Amino acid sequence: MAGQCGRGRRADRRGPPGHGYGPPDPRGRVVTGPHLSPKEQIVLRRFSEGATCSRIAHELGISEVSLRVYSHRMRKALGARSIAHAVLLGCRAGLLDGQPQRHGDHAGYTAHLRRGEEPCEPCRLGERAYRSTQRAGNREVA
Repeated sequence: MAGQCGRGRRADRRGPPGHGYGPPDPRGRVVTGPHLSPKEQIVLRRFSEGATCSRIAHELGISEVSLRVYSHRMRKALGARSIAHAVLLGCRAGLLDGQPQRHGDHAGYTAHLRRGEEPCEPCRLGERAYRSTQRAGNREVA
C-alpha cells in the first residue's frame, strides 16, 4: 500500500506548483501551458528567434531593465532556469507554434521548404537577397 501511495503522488505531479501545467497527452505534449502576458509572449518569441536583450528592448520601446523584468517573470511562469530553458519549455507547452520564427530571410525560406510549404513572399524576397549576396561573394573570391 505504501508503494501505491508513492506512485500516486508522482503520477499527480504536473510541473511546478501553480504554473498551469496539465498532464501530458499520449504523444508526450503538454496539454495546457502557463499563462504569459502579451509582452512576455513577445519576449519569449523574440528570444526563440535569437534576438539580443538590447535589440528586443529597442523594438518594444522599453529599457533593458524593464525587459529583464519581463524576462524574469516569463522564466518564473515557465519554471525555467535560463532563457534557453524558457524557450525549450515554451516549445513544449505549445507557446511557440512551430511556424518559422524568422521571416524574410534564408532561414525562414528553408523552414517553409522543410515543412513542405510554399514559401511566403517575404521569405522569397529574403532568399533572393541571400542568393545575390552569395553570388557577389563568390565573384570576389574568383
